[in-house]
Amino acid sequence: MTARNKARKRHTREFKLEAVRQMELRCSRTVKEVGDSLGVAPNMLHAWRKELGDAVTQVMADRGESMEDELQRLRRENQQLKQDTDALKK
Repeated sequence: MTARNKARKRHTREFKLEAVRQMELRCSRTVKEVGDSLGVAPNMLHAWRKELGDAVTQVMADRGESMEDELQRLRRENQQLKQDTDALKK
């Protein structure tokens, strides 16, 4: 199957917002790495950020979270997932 015959994926607004949020909070990851983890091309991430950039900020404001709050929450979640993975390995 060639790229021309490939069916286009449709992504929900929520998926796009989450993808843009991950791109903005990528820490030491590149945009390509974020895109690869989501199965999205980096140019799509940039297009979504251009389209939804203010929307991401608005969603976080609606939740009452700042970027720092979100980062702390994600770090706690990451730590919990690492602990769960370690427990499963044993």
